[in-house]
Amino acid sequence: MPKPFLRSNSFRKIKVRLPSGKTIVHYERKRNGVAHCAICHKPLRAVPTNQVNKYSRKEKRPERQYGGYLCHKCLEELIKLSMRGTS
Repeated sequence: MPKPFLRSNSFRKIKVRLPSGKTIVHYERKRNGVAHCAICHKPLRAVPTNQVNKYSRKEKRPERQYGGYLCHKCLEELIKLSMRGTS
């Protein structure tokens, strides 16, 4: 039976085969995925992926409109379309 804190879903389970042939389970923290742009789905560059709670608010995402949600190219196109007044 694992320790109570290892029973959480915040740990991923990795089966490891030992030299003796016995299989045991190692626990490690889950890795966070990379943030992606909502329009073109490319990975966002300025957004950190791991242990976001250790960063300040300014380090978590770029300080601009839709920062951490849209990439710079999609944001540029969005601003151009809104300024042209598409209807």
